[in-house]
Amino acid sequence: MNRQTPQSDNNQRYFTVWRWHFYAGMFVAPFLIILACTGLGMILMSNTLGRDNDRLTVPTPESMVQAPVATQAKNALGTLPDSTLIKYIAPRESDTVALFQVVSEGHDNMVAVNPYTAEIVKSIPTNSNLYNTFDDIHSDLLLGRVGDYIQETTASLTILMILTGWYLWWKKRKSVKAMLIPDDNTTLKKKRSFFRTIHGTLGSWISIVLLFFCISGMAWAGIWGERVVQAWSQFPAGKWGVAPIPLSIDHSQHHVGMDMDNADAAPHVHGATPAIVPTHGDALNTGSTKDVPWVLELTPMPVSGTTMGENGIAPNIPIMIDTVDRFVREIGFEGRYQMNLPQGATGVWTISQDSMSYDMKSPTADRTVHIDRYSGNVLADIRFDDYNAFGKFMAAGAAIHMGTLGLWSVIANVLFCLSVIAICVSGYIMWWKRRPRGIDEMIGLNPPARHLTLSVWWPFAIPLLIVATIFPTAIIAIVAIALLDFLVISRVDFLRKLLK
Repeated sequence: MNRQTPQSDNNQRYFTVWRWHFYAGMFVAPFLIILACTGLGMILMSNTLGRDNDRLTVPTPESMVQAPVATQAKNALGTLPDSTLIKYIAPRESDTVALFQVVSEGHDNMVAVNPYTAEIVKSIPTNSNLYNTFDDIHSDLLLGRVGDYIQETTASLTILMILTGWYLWWKKRKSVKAMLIPDDNTTLKKKRSFFRTIHGTLGSWISIVLLFFCISGMAWAGIWGERVVQAWSQFPAGKWGVAPIPLSIDHSQHHVGMDMDNADAAPHVHGATPAIVPTHGDALNTGSTKDVPWVLELTPMPVSGTTMGENGIAPNIPIMIDTVDRFVREIGFEGRYQMNLPQGATGVWTISQDSMSYDMKSPTADRTVHIDRYSGNVLADIRFDDYNAFGKFMAAGAAIHMGTLGLWSVIANVLFCLSVIAICVSGYIMWWKRRPRGIDEMIGLNPPARHLTLSVWWPFAIPLLIVATIFPTAIIAIVAIALLDFLVISRVDFLRKLLK
């Protein structure tokens, strides 16, 4: 019986980690390239035309007096027959358009309006521009739930790839400082060494940011995000009386203001809240676009027609779109903000402003206000300080992730995306240069000899177990990779030579 030396054990461990890094990279790299390219596209579109063409400019009159919002909305409604107004988005700047989302018989348009003349500037189907195409690919590869799981698995394995990459590069360089500095003698003449240095050094520089992006991005995912951390982190809806159901009162003195002519007040609500109260995400997100702050997405909406709320619109003032707009400006909203009109008998006016929706730069200024459609009372006024710890992390994380913190964050995100692409491409080039060139050649990523028994190496096993436990899709991916390696690649001669 051969007894292995500590050196041979170390080599075996090194190649084991290398093999896991290699397999994770082979799966992850194509999707990371897609994420980086679509991320670049979203940054470009959001800073040129805007997500919904909200950066389209209009001539600014000397008076700077805007037309009534109701007049603008009426013209926007005229772009579709028998249409309903869903959302109003205030102009970003004094020389940019206002936006109105209108729906009619299955048609959903985002209408850009000159806020001074109320003339229609542009009308396109909602979520139909190039930004939304990039966003759809970025979020689920246009594959729906399956694509969402693939992207979550990609992020999970990227975390594993980062951990294994740190170990491999540290073993090569022997110090953290050396990991961050390229070799002096690295040139294009030594092509594989050149690409390895690019891969390792650049990876060391951006690994922390990439780790942050993986965690913040996964918080949107369907399993780890929606079913685990997001469910734990939702804002407590009981604060505005969703549960228990409050008593209703009569607000006959108020008009509803849903139609632009303010003809009749909607039926008054007496009694219970609907059995199933929609969440913020259900009520306010449109299509694949995420408009609702992460911490509120799964939180039930407040309802109109109750005794809840205070300090709202005065009882003698009709609750119309213009009076609501005037009120929210009085309480501090300015620039680009979104106003969702009440839908249904218990719907509420929702005014929101957050960096995730490209309304502003700072996530610490996030604010969402709900107003009762009958009483005009403020049912909730939710700000960044009201978020829990992880909600604050996600608000800041989304701003960093999307590059909404100003020009410096746009430039940083562009450089980061280009770096991710460079790392992925250099990894493939390194593998290609080590590929077997003949049937008898055995060059490549040499795995440890399979007949040797290697005891559990806890410094590697523990991080692997942590990743697998925290991120459920990682468990499936890790098991699948292990089975593929053991049952297929190690037993098929061509694959064994190609993928070593």
